[in-house]
Amino acid sequence: MKQKIFIIGSSNTDMVIKSQKLPAPGETIIGGTFLMNPGGKGANQAVAAAKLGATVTFISKTGNDIFGKQAIQGFQREGINTDFVFTDLENPSGVALILVDAKGENSIAVASGANANLQITEVETAIQQITADDTVLLQLEIPIPTVEFSIKKCFEKGAKVILNPAPAQVLDESVFKYLDIITPNETEAELLTGIKVTDLSTAEQAALKFHEKGVKNVIITLGSRGAYLHNENVNRLIPSPIVDAMDTTAAGDVFNGALAVALSEGQDLEQSISFACRAAAISVTRMGAQASAPLRSEVN
Repeated sequence: MKQKIFIIGSSNTDMVIKSQKLPAPGETIIGGTFLMNPGGKGANQAVAAAKLGATVTFISKTGNDIFGKQAIQGFQREGINTDFVFTDLENPSGVALILVDAKGENSIAVASGANANLQITEVETAIQQITADDTVLLQLEIPIPTVEFSIKKCFEKGAKVILNPAPAQVLDESVFKYLDIITPNETEAELLTGIKVTDLSTAEQAALKFHEKGVKNVIITLGSRGAYLHNENVNRLIPSPIVDAMDTTAAGDVFNGALAVALSEGQDLEQSISFACRAAAISVTRMGAQASAPLRSEVN
């Protein structure tokens, strides 16, 4: 049976240039390849989950422009419910400028546009549809008050709440106790705990800080190494398959979307993380954000 996942987050259009190296400040790189793709952390995660077979409702905001219209058409092609993708009549759709080097490393700048205007009152209408059987996934490319309100309300509904705290931002300490799972990378873990994550020992220290804040399950993503899981029962690294990376742009988003899918289907945390690592590993072997998300048959 298809599972219900609600994803509250951003939608952007990614404008990507792939070149031999990332330019230094003041430097111009000639000879790159240009691509324009749908993106945004929330949208990427919604598409990743839909491609893996989940029933997805996306809660977001786009501008009344060609980028917004194309984004909604793309979501609908993937079978995503867009009833709660609101239209901003005053601000343009979000745009991300992404530079990718020959090794797959990237540098990203985002103009949030309509994403920065997703209101609590709008999200509240969507949250009324959420039940205790559902999984909710959020990120930090929409207003922080909207994120914090959504987390608390979804917790009160009894839903499983996952926060991917990206891009790294400071959150109100009271919000952590409403999270079932938090999924920072090393940078985000350091910002939120004050502990620089360089190995499994420091990952454990950061995880303990998150537990002190009230988070039940901590998953720190470690790039090509995999993901570190810490809760009251488990303390271990779950490795990722080794692949040749072409573009790491949406690897974290694919990981989070896949994690939500596996958990919504009743897989345990370790199985779910392994599934998510496989999905993310496939995604980095392809160019693009949403285009790189694998199908269920590929991950299996």
